[in-house]
Amino acid sequence: MPPLVARPFFIPSVQARLLLTRFATRSASLNHRAHFAMARDNIKWRRVAPAKDKVPPYSIFMKPIEKSQQDDREYRIVQLENGLQATVIHDASADKAAASLEVAVGHLYDPDDMPGLAHFCEHLLFMGTETYPRENEYSEYLSKNNGSSNAYTATSATNYYFNVATQALPGALSRFAAFFHCPLFAPSCTSRELNAVDSEHKKNHQQDMWRIFQLNKHLSKDGHVWKKFGSGNRESLSKHAKELKKRGLLERSVNGFKTPTGNSLAPTPIPSRGPSPAPSESSQTSETEADGGPVGRETRRRLVEWWTREYCASRMSLCVIGKESVDELSDMVAEMFSPILNRGRDALPMINDHPFGQNEMGTLVSVQTIMDFHALEISFPLDYQPPNWRHKPASFLAHFTGHEGPGSLHSYLKNKGWITGLSSGAQNLARGFGMFKITAYLTTEGFQNHREITLATFKYLNLLRSSPFPSWNQSEISTIASTRFRFSEKKRPDDYAVWLAEHMSWPVPRELVISAPQLTWPWDEKDVVDCEGEVMCKGEREVREVLEGLKVEKGRVVLMAREQEHDKVAAPEQKEKGWESEPWYGTKYRVERFDDQFFKEASSPNDIPQLFLPGPNEFIPTNLDVDKREVAEPLQRPHLIRETPLSSLWHKKDDQFWVPKARVIIEIRSPFANASPKASVMSRLFTDLVVDSLTEFSYDADLAGLSYNFASHPLGVFVALSGYNDKLPLLARHVLESVKNLKVDPERLNVMKEEVKRQWQNFFLGQSYTISEYYGRYLITEKQWTLQEKLPEIAAVTPEEIQAHAEQLLSTVNIRMLVLGNMYKSEAIGIVEMAENILAPKPIAPSDVLDRSLLLPPACNYIWATTVPNPNEPNSSLTYYLHLGSLLDQHFRVVTSLLAQILSEPAFNVLRTKEQLGYIVSCSAWHLAGESEKGLRLVVQSEKPPPYLEERVEAFLGGMKKTIEEMSDEEFQEQKKGLERKWTEKPKNIGEETNRYWGHIDSGFLDFLRRAKDAEVLQSVTKDDVLSIFLSHIHPSSPNRSKLSVHLRSQKPPPKKVGLAARTAFKTLVKESTIPVDQHESGEEEFADDEEDPLITDFAKHWHGLLAPSADPETMKKLLLEIPKLVEQHPVQGEGEDNEGTQKREGVTYIEDVKAFKASLKPSGDPKPIVEWGDLPLSKF
Repeated sequence: MPPLVARPFFIPSVQARLLLTRFATRSASLNHRAHFAMARDNIKWRRVAPAKDKVPPYSIFMKPIEKSQQDDREYRIVQLENGLQATVIHDASADKAAASLEVAVGHLYDPDDMPGLAHFCEHLLFMGTETYPRENEYSEYLSKNNGSSNAYTATSATNYYFNVATQALPGALSRFAAFFHCPLFAPSCTSRELNAVDSEHKKNHQQDMWRIFQLNKHLSKDGHVWKKFGSGNRESLSKHAKELKKRGLLERSVNGFKTPTGNSLAPTPIPSRGPSPAPSESSQTSETEADGGPVGRETRRRLVEWWTREYCASRMSLCVIGKESVDELSDMVAEMFSPILNRGRDALPMINDHPFGQNEMGTLVSVQTIMDFHALEISFPLDYQPPNWRHKPASFLAHFTGHEGPGSLHSYLKNKGWITGLSSGAQNLARGFGMFKITAYLTTEGFQNHREITLATFKYLNLLRSSPFPSWNQSEISTIASTRFRFSEKKRPDDYAVWLAEHMSWPVPRELVISAPQLTWPWDEKDVVDCEGEVMCKGEREVREVLEGLKVEKGRVVLMAREQEHDKVAAPEQKEKGWESEPWYGTKYRVERFDDQFFKEASSPNDIPQLFLPGPNEFIPTNLDVDKREVAEPLQRPHLIRETPLSSLWHKKDDQFWVPKARVIIEIRSPFANASPKASVMSRLFTDLVVDSLTEFSYDADLAGLSYNFASHPLGVFVALSGYNDKLPLLARHVLESVKNLKVDPERLNVMKEEVKRQWQNFFLGQSYTISEYYGRYLITEKQWTLQEKLPEIAAVTPEEIQAHAEQLLSTVNIRMLVLGNMYKSEAIGIVEMAENILAPKPIAPSDVLDRSLLLPPACNYIWATTVPNPNEPNSSLTYYLHLGSLLDQHFRVVTSLLAQILSEPAFNVLRTKEQLGYIVSCSAWHLAGESEKGLRLVVQSEKPPPYLEERVEAFLGGMKKTIEEMSDEEFQEQKKGLERKWTEKPKNIGEETNRYWGHIDSGFLDFLRRAKDAEVLQSVTKDDVLSIFLSHIHPSSPNRSKLSVHLRSQKPPPKKVGLAARTAFKTLVKESTIPVDQHESGEEEFADDEEDPLITDFAKHWHGLLAPSADPETMKKLLLEIPKLVEQHPVQGEGEDNEGTQKREGVTYIEDVKAFKASLKPSGDPKPIVEWGDLPLSKF
């Protein structure tokens, strides 16, 4: 793979805060960032005082910002008086605006006694502000204006971002800015957001990526902050407060306990939380105890204290992209973000101490995985790399260690049959230190030879140390980077805003803030230095310095596999040592030091002749000309320029992006590709073998910006090519020839079989909701083989069968092709003719190979229930599907799209935010196979059982009737406007444009102008139209609606909790027993006003401690045995309700025989063009 590039105690009013900012931070205005102090006098800033009353002064960076020649946007960097620095971007053609704010503090800055506090802050920060107190005000505003938002907590930074329709940017930015100067940290949301953090952690608990990431952190030197548990959970965040409460250090209040006084803990002045449309018992209870009781209040107090200290304006980098001029954007930023306080904190706190000490280096860590895979990762401590932005020495080395061409480490290990893939690169783990990693994905044989693989890696590094680096190596890397930068296309605006906000903290001249992270400068042969007696250029010296750190005595090897696989290769003394357990995820591991012999071999010169450095890259493009012809308006669709019985070719010459790039999709449909489970398996193995055979050839092309994909799908196989059009036909020819002429290598087939088997088996160990979604799709797709049907077929497949299958698959086909970009009609025709000549197939009619869905009958209510395959996965999942109807009915299609949008945000707000069912909650439209039918689908992943989840989903849908009925005309028009903006949004690059067109070609409907036409029809849609379809197709009381749900039930029952009713009943039993209890009053209130119900074990342990001094053992034992009975009699909401899924609901048909169920459904109709475009025989282009 290519180189890798995971409230103060008193908050003043907004007005007072603005004054404090203006007067208290003036002295810190322009010199707040230590790393910008370099050449400060040479950087030109100009202070401006806008004429607008509400806009405070700010400073403008006067040098022009270096950008791509292709970039038509206008940039400006401004710095506010409080120290916040912002990049504002004027994009005259934008129809989507965005913003991202990065705070230079992440989870490594959590208090030691509250792991996960930065992450908890990210969650609770969104729950209302002084200026916009409703907790879903922000998300609701974005949803109505074709927008969305998200945030993430990293190690040294936390990033918040959104996108929205350009006209709505001022309103969105005002709501966004308030999070950073007047958040409420609403007490009513404390417990729910603690639950959200906890649910997020549980979602990740069985995911190897998270488990191994935390283990690597755990195995740091003592006392290092890298050890911290960044995501946090409810226990890690509330443990300190619970200990204080247990010691009686949280003072008692009228209703129980209180934390130290302060305005930050006062009730929210305006209610931030609206009622649930159909509240459950638990959500009703949480209205009064949602602050989490004394523990929750103390946790929130600590959060506010931490936020007050750490969220400082000078630590914030902001990027705003909009259609407004840079002057308007600058004023907007100054007005909205100047109220943020500069608290005098270190602007960019650094952690220069590396987590690897002597005890961590030179070791092998064996790790047990959940999923079935083998991998080996070698890590080396690395300095923080952004200061090396000019020559990027670590990236230079990654170019070699991650190379896949002849002579590479990848090529050598692959030819030995030991790996399926390899990646390498530098990672900035935190602001101050990084890691250089080489990761190999192993075959079974490779795992058995992991020692040899590790030695070969060190041999390759020794080869690099002993080899000269001609300047053309760096020059080639520089050329590739500069070409990529020169012709970089626009990204989605929020992606770009996040990228820029992240990189504004790099120590580069401000005018290079965009270019420096993307460009690599050639080595200056005149800039020489003496390096231990050897004269070399400065760039090479930087490389040699990094390379010196990549030695065996400084590395750590992590070997990943399941326990039984480790047992096969472990020495007897290792097995005797046993396994240790990481505290947060329970990941099993053991650590051993390399023996002296290994150190000796790994330090010796390279003696593997198959290893050598790569030569020049012949795929670097030389013709980068673009024939730019000004057009009044870009064409809205491709044109059919060639059609034969064998193929149809659609083409559009780029008329809006003007880059020397193109995209080509060649879909080869065959009736043999998916004829049986075994045929489906062989189609997959065939495509994998082709890709495997092309690795060495295609790697240089990929580096040079020319890539391809070849894969199977239910209707056949497809080739997708993208990149610089100069040499795209050359790559296309080589790929197609490899497809046609593949000679199956039995050894590589065995590797591919092993890999496919692992991937499919591991799918069932993934997130519960992905599995329920998979089954939901399967039940309503006409022709799809399940993974369970395909897995048994893998083992028996032979090379001869693959060879015969490939020939049969390609013998009779229909080809659909799209060419879009900087290619003329003649060039596109040349590629399709080349494909026809190379493959030389017989034609079949397009109607012979089609995708169809299965239609639920009217007035049906189906449930298919099964278990989560992973026995240790605590989360169940519900996929709830309602069939709507045909996508070919334009008015119906438009109304149901608007209905789906109206339901989406409330579903998240009610089911996740308010009812806290789980971290994964989504409501959206589902387009079925064949793209002729659609439905509405809700998915919830939760520790609650699926029957309860379905009950809550139906309660939500029932409550939405009133919401829609009472929706004001103004709000309804806002919803319509948001959907219109979504449909009229322009593609941002060639890739997006290609995807839009391809969906219509692939489906066969050819409805290229659907978005624009639907936007016109939308204008006439009324609220009555929406309500009518809601009542007939969605509302649970509808007698005609068609509903199917998949209940995926966890095999791991959640630990029993003791609800308020059970606790009250037990205290009554204690009183009736006449046993005198020490600290009786404290015992009654221990769990009284926490919203978090205690685990049955904790509750029993607590009462055992209270009863033991005064009760005889038999009486105490008898009392404690009543606790489980009371829990059964008074279950916590959602926990005592058919956990096993055995109770049958009235009016529901339970699917027992899936095949019979699918056979009973009617398939959707065959697709046919909605529009006859009449492009042939003569195209307009």
